[in-house]
Amino acid sequence: MGVIISIVNQKGGVAKTTTAINLAAAIGQKGKKVLLVDLDPQGNASTGIGINKKELKYTTYDVIMGEVRPEEAVLSTGFKNVWIIPATQALAEGEIRLTNYKNKTLQLRKALLQIKDKYDLIFVDCLPSLGVLALNGITACDRMIIPMQCEPYSLEGVAELLNSVKRVKSSTNKSLQIMGVVFTMVDKRLTVNKDVQNQIKENFPAEWIFKTEIPRAVKISEAPSHGEPITYYDPSSKGAEAYKKLAAEVLKKANEAAMML
Repeated sequence: MGVIISIVNQKGGVAKTTTAINLAAAIGQKGKKVLLVDLDPQGNASTGIGINKKELKYTTYDVIMGEVRPEEAVLSTGFKNVWIIPATQALAEGEIRLTNYKNKTLQLRKALLQIKDKYDLIFVDCLPSLGVLALNGITACDRMIIPMQCEPYSLEGVAELLNSVKRVKSSTNKSLQIMGVVFTMVDKRLTVNKDVQNQIKENFPAEWIFKTEIPRAVKISEAPSHGEPITYYDPSSKGAEAYKKLAAEVLKKANEAAMML
């Protein structure tokens, strides 16, 4: 059975979707079967991995509302060992409709458990909020990755996120654990980056901090507009090398998680 990893931060612009796409691709290149679940109505993970949203028959919306089986919405991508359940703006309606469901935060979990054993890893790219959809992503996963940009407001709202994790862990997902915090858009030349990193390290256990840092890089920013992960768009770039190293760390922790589940 695979490990479900949600990539979560209610703050936008922290390279959450970028991290989801590039981890999926880099781990797929290592020979593991990976499913990427786009849980953001903006659908950036879908377009960033080359999906034409105008041609979609089923999406995450259909899955989370229980209108189709999850395997019916899975699409292959042009990248080795990577599949996706894509999203469109229709998913925003799901946020509204789910409020009337009795088990409104369990919908994604129920769906992914049906196909969990078909993949080594399932990455869920959560939208930047702590609403019903994001709570579905947290409830569905075994582990969480929290991307953090090294800027002064990066800790803002983290306490709220951790409180949500505690609530989910005590109620609907007792096995939930934080896999780690990954620093994104790092610029070593800026003193503020070092100050923020030190601040975050003081507030989190050492085992929660990934050793690999993702640099601020033009190529990483360019890749989504070409519908490619950075490890395909520019495989020899610093950004690609960083995501390959992060993928190795994630795989190691995922293997440890699999033995505990």
